Amino acid sequence: MRLLSRLASVTAALGCVLFLPYEAVSHALVPTGDSGDSAPVEPFGAECMVRVDDSHVTAHCHNPYPETDHVRLHVECARWWDLDSDGSAVLAAPALTVRLEGRCWKEVQAAWVSHQRAR
Repeated sequence: MRLLSRLASVTAALGCVLFLPYEAVSHALVPTGDSGDSAPVEPFGAECMVRVDDSHVTAHCHNPYPETDHVRLHVECARWWDLDSDGSAVLAAPALTVRLEGRCWKEVQAAWVSHQRAR
């Protein structure tokens, strides 16, 4: 009996958590100052897809948001003698897709894109 009542309580609690409306859990709040007020977080940042083909790296970044994003491609090479590279910042304006390219002489160990808000 005791086991069944505990199982029922756990099932009910799990059901409440799993079936909450998406809107109830999707909006993050960030404090804006000492007053304790909270404001919704503004979405920012281009969505980037990075592709590595042998020693060549290509990134396509699309900015779906109304604020301009500076995107920069970083390539880390696998060999110690092969120079890593940080590309120059490229403006990804709203509703714009940009292409970034980089390479190593030999294998690529890692590649990623960094984002910075335009001022």
